[in-house]
Amino acid sequence: MERNYKNTYQQSVEDPEGFWGEAAEELVWDKKWDQVLDASEAPFYHWFSGGMLNTCYNAVDRHVDEGRADQNALIYDSPVTNTKQTYTFRELQDEVSRLAGALKSQGVEKGDRVLVYMPMIPQAVIGMLACARIGAVHSVVFGGFAAAELATRIDDAKPKIVLSASCGIEIERVIEYKPLLDNAIELSSHKPANTIILQRPQAEAQMLEGRDLDWNSACEKAEPADCVSLAATDPLYILYTSGTTGVPKGVVRDNGGHAVAMLWSMKNIYNVQPGEIYWAASDVGWVVGHSYIVYAPLLNGNTTIIYEGKPVFTPDAGAFWRVIEEHNVSVMFTAPTAFRAIKKEDPNGELLKKYDLSNFRALFLAGERCDPPTLEWAESLLNVPVIDHWWQTETAWAIAANCLGIEQLPVKAGSPACAVPGYQVDVLNNDGEPVEDGDIGSIMIKLPMPPGCLPTLWNDDKRFVDSYLSAHPGYYLTGDAGYKDEDGYIWVMSRIDDIINVAGHRLSTGAIEEVIAEHPDVAECAVIGAEDTLKGELPVGLIVLKSGVERYDGEIEKEIISLVREKIGPVCAFKKVVIVARLPKTRSGKILRGTMKQIADCKSYKMPATIDDPTILDEIKVALKTIGYA
Repeated sequence: MERNYKNTYQQSVEDPEGFWGEAAEELVWDKKWDQVLDASEAPFYHWFSGGMLNTCYNAVDRHVDEGRADQNALIYDSPVTNTKQTYTFRELQDEVSRLAGALKSQGVEKGDRVLVYMPMIPQAVIGMLACARIGAVHSVVFGGFAAAELATRIDDAKPKIVLSASCGIEIERVIEYKPLLDNAIELSSHKPANTIILQRPQAEAQMLEGRDLDWNSACEKAEPADCVSLAATDPLYILYTSGTTGVPKGVVRDNGGHAVAMLWSMKNIYNVQPGEIYWAASDVGWVVGHSYIVYAPLLNGNTTIIYEGKPVFTPDAGAFWRVIEEHNVSVMFTAPTAFRAIKKEDPNGELLKKYDLSNFRALFLAGERCDPPTLEWAESLLNVPVIDHWWQTETAWAIAANCLGIEQLPVKAGSPACAVPGYQVDVLNNDGEPVEDGDIGSIMIKLPMPPGCLPTLWNDDKRFVDSYLSAHPGYYLTGDAGYKDEDGYIWVMSRIDDIINVAGHRLSTGAIEEVIAEHPDVAECAVIGAEDTLKGELPVGLIVLKSGVERYDGEIEKEIISLVREKIGPVCAFKKVVIVARLPKTRSGKILRGTMKQIADCKSYKMPATIDDPTILDEIKVALKTIGYA
């Protein structure tokens, strides 16, 4: 059978056990599985039941055993500290096994939890792999998270040990982690037995005798630990995502299905071969960091990059081009917001001219919807495929993508292309019925989902069912709204909560943003639905201009209103636009539309735990007041 997207996808949905059983043969198993897919406890599905393996062995030791010992596994590039460092697979194996030994010496055993609260440094990756090596369940929390939010995660995961560092660095600002960690432990009911702290030269942490251990000393004293054989269904990690109740949801990832999906995705979605240099410009605190800084590239025998910097200001908007050239990156993955930041600072791409990107093959974008103008700007600048793809913390890998390793489909700007093999995606109305092509509805995934997706929430099966599986029987609720076109392309337009109702007309804020982003002076934008006594809701646009644009006479706002009226029509009643210096975002780059809506509607809101800079909300409030809101 010819290998193309259509045939591959068909095989994955008609014979999922054969499809994923074949993919699993690419890993080293201590014991082969009894069943590829165990549906005996549906809707709780289990992949590779009875199988035994170790994720760390497959990501590190295997490559040492099979001839990649001297290949670089990690490249650490930190423009904020002017540091560069490489680790071969052999060196990584040594570092990981020693830290694993240090954890064991403090009583950490299979099934115990270890919380990782680290900046973007190699030790964060080493910590995750050390846990995987001995069967401890790691839970990574974004470095610098507020103490109260960190405390909620400590109480839920109940870690035996916390791995941390003395500080992180945000451009030029040093953020001391240890006071935040100490405060979090004080606030939490659960008290970890120990912490292991890496002292960085930028700040020295005050150590508590009897509880806090020095990272380097602990590793030097430790006996290296071997890999522990684990069930495929044993948990690898917990990753917390914000919950609607204010209590974070602990997304669980298993060992077997996760490793199979990660390895398959590298070759089939990203088209990356073992030995190549792959860079995901994200953070280990987010799912992109777990999947595509740490596990997937290492499982595939790639060199992965740990970048402690920003797309701009470290030192300029050419930072990404410098890293790609210097480290010979083949494929990169980052968020659309990173490219909007680059576009804002260097709209004509002048800084790119300083660098040779001749070995760069493809750019992948995900994290939030990529508006067509940003995608087209990146395409024209880089002259390589720019692939928007869509996935979630809960799935760990792409739901919809243009799978370059199978067949490159035509790019449709604004769409992440078609469902990835393994995912059956339907668009349903409120009654659970499929909608017509082109009609907006709730994007749902038919059960069972493929390997790698969450099997449940940590210690909360009921919440898993209530949050994700109760909207329509037999389906997983993505929480996103959009449509499919006649070619099967999926168009993710907004979160379900961001579909606004203007005098009975359901409109997507994403569609309005797409039009606004076409304006030549706009760097990025957000549209929210503000309450209106007459029409129910009205769309409000918040606009960030490109650097160098100095038209402040109200003409830009008029042009944007006219553009939306022309492209979408008067039905959307778009009349309110305000120019702002910046938009509030999470540290992963997602725009906080819901929080801005609460401000516009004069409602109380909880400061989002993941917000990049809390002071920006005051700026947004002032801006919204100028157009009659907040």
